[in-house]
Amino acid sequence: MAANDSTANDSKGSRLNELYALISHHADLYYNQDRPEIADSDYDALVRELKQLEEALPDLARKDFLTQRVGGRASDLFSKVKHTVPMLSLDNVFDTEELKSFFNRIKNVASTANPASTANPASTASTNEDASGFMCELKIDGLAVSLIYEDGVFVKGATRGNGHIGEDVTANLLMIDSLPKRLKNAPHGRIEVRGEVLMKTDRFLNINRLKEQRGEALFANPRNAAAGTLRQKEQAIVKERGLDIFLYYLVDAPKFGIYTQQEALNYLSALGLPIQPVNSFCPTLSDVNRFIDDWSEKRHSLDYVTDGVVIKLNNITLWPEIGATSHAPRWAVAYKYPPEEKETRLLDIEISIGRTGILTPVAVFEPVQLAGTQVQRASLHNEDEIRTKDIRIGDLIRVRKAAEIIPEVIGVNKAVRTGQEQSFSMPSRCPVCGSAVIRLDDEAAHRCVNRLSCPAQVKESLKYFASRNGMDIKGLGDSLAGKLVDSGKVRTLTDIYKLELRDWLALDKVQEKTARNIMKQIEVSKQRPFENVLTALGIPDVGKSVAALLVEHFNSIDAIMAASEDDIASIEGVGSVIARSVCQFFTANQELISRLKELGFNLRVASPVMSGSYGSSEPSDGAVADVNPFFANKTFVFTGTLSSMTRDEASSKAKGRGAKVSKG
Repeated sequence: MAANDSTANDSKGSRLNELYALISHHADLYYNQDRPEIADSDYDALVRELKQLEEALPDLARKDFLTQRVGGRASDLFSKVKHTVPMLSLDNVFDTEELKSFFNRIKNVASTANPASTANPASTASTNEDASGFMCELKIDGLAVSLIYEDGVFVKGATRGNGHIGEDVTANLLMIDSLPKRLKNAPHGRIEVRGEVLMKTDRFLNINRLKEQRGEALFANPRNAAAGTLRQKEQAIVKERGLDIFLYYLVDAPKFGIYTQQEALNYLSALGLPIQPVNSFCPTLSDVNRFIDDWSEKRHSLDYVTDGVVIKLNNITLWPEIGATSHAPRWAVAYKYPPEEKETRLLDIEISIGRTGILTPVAVFEPVQLAGTQVQRASLHNEDEIRTKDIRIGDLIRVRKAAEIIPEVIGVNKAVRTGQEQSFSMPSRCPVCGSAVIRLDDEAAHRCVNRLSCPAQVKESLKYFASRNGMDIKGLGDSLAGKLVDSGKVRTLTDIYKLELRDWLALDKVQEKTARNIMKQIEVSKQRPFENVLTALGIPDVGKSVAALLVEHFNSIDAIMAASEDDIASIEGVGSVIARSVCQFFTANQELISRLKELGFNLRVASPVMSGSYGSSEPSDGAVADVNPFFANKTFVFTGTLSSMTRDEASSKAKGRGAKVSKG
């Protein structure tokens, strides 16, 4: 071997080992810790480079590396589940040439294969035109799970883990509203289906907004959020975050008379299982490419994130013949859409202040079109992020939408710096109220210390307080909340209950009719159910579902305030994180609770109606009386618009009388 060839191979070998270490690190963060440091596209690029080097240096390639198997592992936090049929991953393709190679390989195998179902009378499906084409389904980047139903009843669910052993997450899957707990027209015996747990876009953005307000690390993408949520030990948090699920795979489909993937999706839907709605049978490669092109832009209009298209041979009976590697089937592949990045000029860095006092630096840049929309602002999260990326005002920056939805500054073009760019430092004083700004040793965030009367914090807290899940004050939205605080008429949450008509009329563009309607809404809101009040307070980690658990257990605000962390953590589905948050909040906000009592808020559960009476009763000392026999052991479903109360109020009254309430 020539010396220069040897040197080149040494260099490649060094890079090979470097890639093994890099990919191991990032795969562990992605699959096992749900906190990736790099974008999916960057990780994919590392894996592609590794595979090219492994082909060039087969003697140095590691046969046991995760590129030869599924990358996750079962967490020790949950009991282990062994999959009867391995749960594999998918190989990726990134352009039309790679897709064509996959297509030709499958067609060649399919033309010579003996279908696995030839002994079955229904095997004629294997020779149908529909059976020889491909099914295209939008790719959901969530957490893969397997579900088992016995006689139509959901009995167990597990994560993919390493493909052979996963985690038992049955209890958390039961918290997903869109997952049916009983199938429709289900066959007797066992049925196993597989799919993806996901978090839809609005929920993901809202959760990250709340986490940023609390100074917590943000979820990098919806997949990260879904995986982190499904692995929560506190079921109340799982319920609160509102996961969803799509099913796409029927294990041992021919046993149910199913011989194509198209039939399998229809069958899953007929059982009442939610399937990813964008799918299409594509007879030819041209049809596959057309589907990919059609959804390249249209996917941005969906309420969930997709980063590609899964292409599967439609004929299920050929899958065993075509086979699989140790980590992926050969009869399917995932086409990944390329990430979209653009350069633009950073004009300024502004400070946004959330309802918990967190100061968030926000990049303001020249508008660019990304993933179907025009963007000109992106959160920079905290000072460390700015310093790590060395971002300066005036820089030419690279931006993209992380996970196709969140504008993100990913870097700086330092080669074109002129020397006129300005470094940025976080302010030492709140830009809104002038109070001191602090940064605690264990936090990345800076906080305004004026928690109770900083106008920016009061404004955000008031918007949350008046929201639908809170006091549901119709008409009191972002604009009006801002006017109330900016005018100085509202300095604390409870100030809105002291305003008179002239106060409202003094606000810009507020007419008398509008003012009277809002005043009526504010007065009525004092009678909202106790769980709404508890939600409206904005206690960290306490949304509507957690508030309902606390109310059901303690019955009154005084009982909650008197409870210890251990008392609260002992509630099924709550746990220590929420318990600590609740105790800290009430320790710091006793004056606020006193004001709510003075105003006559519902701060306890109304006693259920005693037997023989269906009217309302006066609140007791917090103890729940005997349930009304009419309501006991009955389940109510409230839909549509009720004439005399909201659905939340009706639900609360029904629960208070001993009934169960279902969302349907």
